[in-house]
Amino acid sequence: MLGRTLREVSEALKQGLVTPTELCQRCLSLIKKTKILNAYITVSEEVALKQAEESEKRYKKGHSLGDLDGIPVAVKDNFSTAGIETTCASNMLKGYVPPYNATVVQKLLDQGALLMGKTNLDEFAMGSGSTDGIFGPVKNPWSYSKQYREKRKQKSHGESEDSHWLITGGSSGGSAAAVSAFTCFAALGSDTGGSTRNPAAHCGVVGLKPSYGLVSRHGLIPLVNSMDVPGILTRCVDDAAIVLGILAGHDPKDSTTIQDPVKPFTLPSLTDMSKLCIGIPKEYLTPELSSEVQSLWSKAANLFESEGAKVIEVSLPHTSYSIVCYHVLCTSEVASNMARFDGLEYGHRCDTDVSTEAMYAATRREGFNDVKL
Repeated sequence: MLGRTLREVSEALKQGLVTPTELCQRCLSLIKKTKILNAYITVSEEVALKQAEESEKRYKKGHSLGDLDGIPVAVKDNFSTAGIETTCASNMLKGYVPPYNATVVQKLLDQGALLMGKTNLDEFAMGSGSTDGIFGPVKNPWSYSKQYREKRKQKSHGESEDSHWLITGGSSGGSAAAVSAFTCFAALGSDTGGSTRNPAAHCGVVGLKPSYGLVSRHGLIPLVNSMDVPGILTRCVDDAAIVLGILAGHDPKDSTTIQDPVKPFTLPSLTDMSKLCIGIPKEYLTPELSSEVQSLWSKAANLFESEGAKVIEVSLPHTSYSIVCYHVLCTSEVASNMARFDGLEYGHRCDTDVSTEAMYAATRREGFNDVKL
């Protein structure tokens, strides 16, 4: 059951083949069994079981809230969750319990989703390995696959197998690992410059960064406001489309969201590939692109072409400028966003009271890792 798609498990719940409580307990059991992955910072067992109980009552009355009713999900620990600690994997926010839910979290809960817990990440979502948060690195579930262990045995020389784990990528590595390890059916990540798509690729799941403004950022603790977007991690593309349909839409609490109402997003049927035209930007074929990636890219293009799709070369001439803009915005906005954590209003505060300046410096030194300092 845990390996099924959202549509399949939703149908199973409606038919009574499994109950929300049973599904929740199976996921909680698997979370405990896969604790070595370090995918979760907080496991909200009591909350999830209570939500499952409420979902079960609705199903008995035939009043399902939607496609996610009774389905376990996980949320990256940089989204605000009412009554549940939100740390951003940092000493600076350790112990912080938000009084409200992020809009995307609330939308999942409004659909009856079960919140299994908050997932691990790089501190404040700044990183690409999910290795530098205060709770330790996230380990890729594939590190413990039979194929990888056999490969390691051939190369290892008396070294401990546990020392050869693979990274999940980042910064949403906990969410990617949680989905990949079947501890939930979908998870929220955040994506600034690849933080959802990168770990999805590492962990063998689907990672989607919606277009900026399509999904509300309200309640997502910011890293780079101009580029942060809530991301979606699932085990198949259709599942990602279902979750996007639930999350997308205007939010009065986020002025950057699109104003027009969004119709429920559905994945179009592409049985006739001849109607599909795919562009490959020539600027992306850079000398730095590895031969392995280029080979896979070509293989994917050839697959589309063999099925009748039209594959053409296109030009995005401002690509090089976009990279420069990314680095400028990233460094300036990260500095601005991290400046708010000064020990005065919320978050960690040191015991130094020599002067305001000394308190600032000590608070930030104790609260942030070396990357932020």
